[in-house]
Amino acid sequence: MSTATGLYSDLVVVLVAALWGAATGALLPRAAYRFSAPSGEAWRERCPGGHPVRGWLGRARCGQCAAGESGHSGEFGRSEQSGHSGESGRSEQSGHSGESGRSGESHRPGRSGRSGREPGQARRSADARYGPRTAPLALVTALVCAALAAATGTRPEVAVWLLLAPVGVLLAAVDLKVRRLPDPLTLPLAGAALVLLGLAALVPEHAGEWSTALLGALVLGAGYLVLFLVNPAGMGFGDVKLALAAGAALGWYGWPTLMLGTFAGFLLGALYGGALLVARRADRKTAIPFGPFLVAGAFLGILAGAYAA
Repeated sequence: MSTATGLYSDLVVVLVAALWGAATGALLPRAAYRFSAPSGEAWRERCPGGHPVRGWLGRARCGQCAAGESGHSGEFGRSEQSGHSGESGRSEQSGHSGESGRSGESHRPGRSGRSGREPGQARRSADARYGPRTAPLALVTALVCAALAAATGTRPEVAVWLLLAPVGVLLAAVDLKVRRLPDPLTLPLAGAALVLLGLAALVPEHAGEWSTALLGALVLGAGYLVLFLVNPAGMGFGDVKLALAAGAALGWYGWPTLMLGTFAGFLLGALYGGALLVARRADRKTAIPFGPFLVAGAFLGILAGAYAA
């Protein structure tokens, strides 16, 4: 294969990966909202306005709230407001979207936005959003997938990274929101990583070893388990389960990659905690979500391992 042909193939892979990341990232907001329930609580089944949230994939927007309809469970709406401070502002607005819309129209009939909608209608449209915005998640997932494809090229394991990346972004978003890594995501992710890498190992031109991927999952999972047992307040058990998947992905490229990705995760977490201390937004006893840094460290380790392979 000529150099020009190889470069063209790599560019096509990167473009396809970016489009895949944007498409899958756009499907994450609803799942991020539903999984963002505090530890011990069931996954969210209703929007802050009290309407049922159907399905797990798609944008986080309620059509009934946008139409100004009242929720079927006022008590649920109030509990959502009190239990999730990040959603309180939107919850209060959506709980009275019909009232605010009518009052806005009756007292200021001549004032409307450039789009021709009345103020109450614009407010209801904003209230309809109940979770993370679609554009940021789609952009982050697209960038992650494109970077992984650029580092891996046309080797078969690139398909594995593209399948795992959206789940990693989703886990990071949920952990940042409520400091919780859901079992329905962490445990299947570890199993999927090992199965998919096992399939990739059967395809010619792969650049990793499945045996070290398996050992990496066991070693990193055991290491995080020790940290959890030593200091349960500083390391959650969800991090231990996520470490299994991270260890498998990093171990695919060997032990140096595993150590690099692990170190990168702890370094990023330490830098974030230090920044909070400097900004006086936390003290030394403040717990921070470690899942996003574990995912970011694994991402950086995979990039380095793929480039070096």
